[in-house]
Amino acid sequence: MSHDDDDDPRLFRDAVGQVRRLQSRRDPSRPRPVHARPKMREADEREVLRELDRPLPLVEGLDTGEEIGWLSPGLQQRVLIRLRRGHWSVQDEIDLHQMNVEAAGRSIRIFIEDSLAGGKRCVKIIHGKGLRSGPAGPRLKSVTARVLSRHPKVLAFASAPPTDGGTGAVYVLLKQRA
Repeated sequence: MSHDDDDDPRLFRDAVGQVRRLQSRRDPSRPRPVHARPKMREADEREVLRELDRPLPLVEGLDTGEEIGWLSPGLQQRVLIRLRRGHWSVQDEIDLHQMNVEAAGRSIRIFIEDSLAGGKRCVKIIHGKGLRSGPAGPRLKSVTARVLSRHPKVLAFASAPPTDGGTGAVYVLLKQRA
């Protein structure tokens, strides 16, 4: 069956019949509706981005060989013990060696967000032991602890076992996506 493209408009008009333009019943004096914009949410998101880009103060008092750990309020201490013992398998890792403090802080935040988006539960961050940090102490270790303890999706972190980096790396337990 062949259709001639020139016949389509004619066939349509024959099938539909007479048409007339409808007049709007909208009151012309009434202003058009304004599309809502979540201004406060947008402002909050801009502030979070500005805060995340600010340099982070270091956690003071860390020594080169010192273990670090942190547990989100409300969680049981055994979560931290299990994390230290490697109860969860590490699904991804990042190495911060050769980064300065600002780059390391940004890299950690991006890594955590990417890990969350990928559905990862446990990751490892290699910050090094800070053996060459001088009198300031292990700076990457300090910034790692500071960023992780402030991140809302981090449940816990703990120094890795000696077989997996020891005090030069941390295991990080992330909230599962709901």
